[in-house]
Amino acid sequence: QGRMWAYTVGFTVLPHVGGFLGWFINRKEIPVWYEKLKKPSWCPSRKIFPVAWTVLYTGMGYASYLIWNDLGGCSSKALIPLGLYGAQLALNWAWPPFFFGAHNMKMALIDILCLDCLAIGTVCSWYRINKIAALLMVPYLGWLAMATCLTIRIWKDNPEQKTGKSE
Repeated sequence: QGRMWAYTVGFTVLPHVGGFLGWFINRKEIPVWYEKLKKPSWCPSRKIFPVAWTVLYTGMGYASYLIWNDLGGCSSKALIPLGLYGAQLALNWAWPPFFFGAHNMKMALIDILCLDCLAIGTVCSWYRINKIAALLMVPYLGWLAMATCLTIRIWKDNPEQKTGKSE
């Protein structure tokens, strides 16, 4: 039982690792670059993002544990459901370096569109395995929809920024 507790915590914490690293590496670009961008009126306050991501990463991490546990660990049955999850998590972690780090909104947009597809595929594959795990991902899908629309709007409304960092 102690080992299962460790797995639960490990799976739940894992998404936070990349999220924290993305924030830490790019944190200086937020007040310097991001704040100067033209953003739509419905853009969430900067204060909302860390709270939202903490809740979302916790839910998706725990959901991934449920799937892993229901499929008996790293079995052949887990390859596709957890592979989709891992791929979408990698794209999730890649977005901040594209957007904040490289100021490459086009790559950030391509990234988030691919991420959307993989996240939807993850939820669809999980639904047959564990409905609670799939439902835990629904707030994440909602947030991704907003983040995708926000990325598109910022990309469109800041044409001089579209090419990436200027030297």
